[in-house]
Amino acid sequence: MTGEHVQTVTKLSPNSVISSEGGPGPRSAAVTFITTEHFTLQGARAATIAESTGRATMFLGSVSAGLVALGLIATATHIGATFYAFGVVVLATLSFVGFVTFERVLQSGVEDHGYAQRIARLRAFYFDSAPDLTGYLVSVPPPQRLSIQGLDTGHWRGFRTIAGMVGVVTAVLAGSAAGLIAAVAAGHCAVAGFVTGSVVAVATVMALMRVQNAAWEQIRQHPYFDCRRAAMPPAGSE
Repeated sequence: MTGEHVQTVTKLSPNSVISSEGGPGPRSAAVTFITTEHFTLQGARAATIAESTGRATMFLGSVSAGLVALGLIATATHIGATFYAFGVVVLATLSFVGFVTFERVLQSGVEDHGYAQRIARLRAFYFDSAPDLTGYLVSVPPPQRLSIQGLDTGHWRGFRTIAGMVGVVTAVLAGSAAGLIAAVAAGHCAVAGFVTGSVVAVATVMALMRVQNAAWEQIRQHPYFDCRRAAMPPAGSE
């Protein structure tokens, strides 16, 4: 029996370890690679979240400063021609900043979603290689691995993302610029300004939400990994 045991052990790879069930566990090199990749992806996720938050903060700061400047001009010019000209320029500029911020924040959100998918894929390796950890770590079926991270929260998720918030504010700015132009063109008619601004704002927010939903739909149709399959092949399989 001792000879057979020794012969069995010599067949194992030098990098193999013995699992709690007595079989060959994952190689130490594989564990190192998986752990390093997990840490790297976590850092990448943190970077995308920080960039999205920073860009949104800069955008809201620009909006706040622009509106304060617009209020000062209104007080100084008593809402004259200078105020309308300055208002159109400021609101149009802020709308442009909002559009580009929305685009970049949406890209960051898509990147973050991809990193989360890859992290969920790596976590499956832990449970496949060490099933005894299931009682200590959160283990869910593959289709729910992104839901527990808050990345799949229903149809209204678009308005709760940073990109959605930036899109709504941008739509209001674009509607305000269009309403100001319409009011001046209609002989300083407030009704024409409100109607035009409301239509432009609603159309803009719907268009931006459609762009965002299309981006997320593309991610769902073409994921990095097929969540319907097993997360990882069993440890030791080729």
